[in-house]
Formats: sequence, C-alpha cells, structure tokens
Amino acid sequence: MIDHPAGKVTASVFAEVILRQLGRADGAVQVGPRHGVDVGVVAVAPGTVMALSSDPVFIVPAFGWERAAWFAVHILASDTATSGLPLRWMAVDLNLPVDLTDRDLAQLWGAFHRACAALGLAVVTGHTGRYQGCQWPMVGGAVCMALGDEAAYVTPAMARAGDRVVITKGAAIEATALFAATFPARLSAQVGPATTAAADALFASMTVVPEARLAAAFGLRELGVTAMHDATEGGVLGGLVELATASGTGLVVHRERIPVRDEVRQVCAAVGIDPYASISEGTLVAAVRPDRADAFVARLERSGIPAAVVGELTAPEAGLVMEIGGREQALEPPAVDPFWAAFDRWSREAS
Repeated sequence: MIDHPAGKVTASVFAEVILRQLGRADGAVQVGPRHGVDVGVVAVAPGTVMALSSDPVFIVPAFGWERAAWFAVHILASDTATSGLPLRWMAVDLNLPVDLTDRDLAQLWGAFHRACAALGLAVVTGHTGRYQGCQWPMVGGAVCMALGDEAAYVTPAMARAGDRVVITKGAAIEATALFAATFPARLSAQVGPATTAAADALFASMTVVPEARLAAAFGLRELGVTAMHDATEGGVLGGLVELATASGTGLVVHRERIPVRDEVRQVCAAVGIDPYASISEGTLVAAVRPDRADAFVARLERSGIPAAVVGELTAPEAGLVMEIGGREQALEPPAVDPFWAAFDRWSREAS
C-alpha cells in the first residue's frame, strides 16, 4: 500500500489528471479550474457573473460547536470572497459520523446557520446524513457562491508584472491557532500560558472575508487590487508561488518583510514546522497596482488588519526569487505543507 502525503494533490497531478478532464466545454465558463486560482466564474445573465468555490467541510468538535462551525463557514467563504464579489449562497453536504447525536447535530447546524447569516449567505441546498467511515474533521463538502457585475471581479490570473505584493496578518496564522485551540495544555507547557493564549486568540483571524471586502471597496483591477489569493496549504510561500504561477509572472519576495508574529514563531518552533510554508487561512495575498499599494496597506491598517508590502511581480523570464538577508535564491513552492504531519503526530501522541 502506498501512502501519500496528506493535503492537496501536487501541482503535477492536478495538471495531468484533473485539468485534462473537465467534462463538457461550456462557453459560459469565464474562469475555469487553474492552479493558484481560488474560484471559478460563470456568466449567468448579460453583464452578471457568479463566482464559485468548493472545499471540504472541516469541523473540529473539540473547538465547541460555535467556534467549529464559524471556522468551517469562513474556510468556505474565504476563497469565494477573494473574487471581490458579494457573497450570496452556499450548498452544503454533511457526511457525519454515526455516533453524532441529534442534539449535537442541532447545535452544530444552529452555529453553522448563524455564521452564514452573519456573512449574508443563504444556504440553498445540500445533503445531511450519518455514514459509517465518516470521521471528524472532514465531514463533507460545500460550494460557496457570489454574484455581481462581470467587470467587478478579480482572480490571481489578473495580476501583472509591476504589481506590488501585499499580505495581511503574516505567516502561519491557521497552523498556530489550530495547535493552540486543539492542544492548549501541551502547548502551554512548552511555550507558556501567555504565548498559548495569544496563539489561541488568532482563531478569529482565520478568515480573509473582511480584507477581501475591504479590497472591493478600495478598488479592483485598474483602481488598485488586481488579484487576491487565500494562503491556505503551503502557507505564505505557497500562496505567493501560486499567485505568480496563475498570473504567468515572475516574483521577487523579501522574506524579512513577511510578518511572523512572536506567538507564531514560538508555536511553530515548538511543533517543528516552518511558519513560511505552513497553512495560513486568514492570510490574504494580494497584487496591487504599484501606485496604490501603500494606500491599500494604509486602508487595511486603519481597519485593524495588519499588512505589508513583501515584494513585487516581475517579468516571467526573471523567475521566482526570494531574498533572504540580502542574498537572492530561487523560490520553490513547498513540496508538502508540514502542518498536517505535525498535527497528526500531536493528535496520535495525545490519544
């Protein structure tokens, strides 16, 4: 039996297996599956498009139903929000463990409903059932949809050479928060209660919906933000590479400019993962026209969202480059996100 690393399939598998087989060709598809692009976009009426994204429904009961459902909804909504279009609908498939009680299901779904309502999302269809072999945290899947003007969305493919690259919040936001929320006692014993509390407080930052909405209000395309991408698996470095790959540009990133919070650095060291390559739901990677980048960062900061210009997109022949301590080296995408193996190891050691 061959064991493959947990997480997304590799870019080569995605290109060779998935992208070659996409069903019937349809002229209404404006943006189809593409490496590094979070959403698909289809024309649904003259001048109107729908952006869609899909993801697993990721629910961790240990967080408590309210917190677990909030996180699940924001994972689903964040990718769609990077289109810049207003969130509108969600379709949800729940494939739940057989030992989940009706009472717990009611609490879970009530929290899910509240999180959707707070984002302006209506659940329009789905499926709910209990099945043998279904286990937390991957308990189904969902599609999130947004609707708006055909000239009012962005994708990572729209970024251009010369654009500045802005990231919000910093590296490994999700990895840090999930370790703190799942293993508070063990983590506290290693990094201290104060650092663990600060790491746990990052839980509410695991969403890019606020900054994506702010970007839409700030101005998209020629008005400012040309592309948005959610730095999930592969972390900040993976997100940066995906943005450059999707847009067909080169990239220069200055690693020292990528914020790494003190609690993030300590937690990642304690669990043995690279903060720059670890899953970071809540970190938005945005391409911004060069004359608007500083103003966009200032707008984010005024709204309480830390942000920094960390590099710029270049001509494709310049390649992908990361500067560390004044020295340049090739920027390679993380082969595997280290979070999953570390999280699995801590989970097994706790059982």
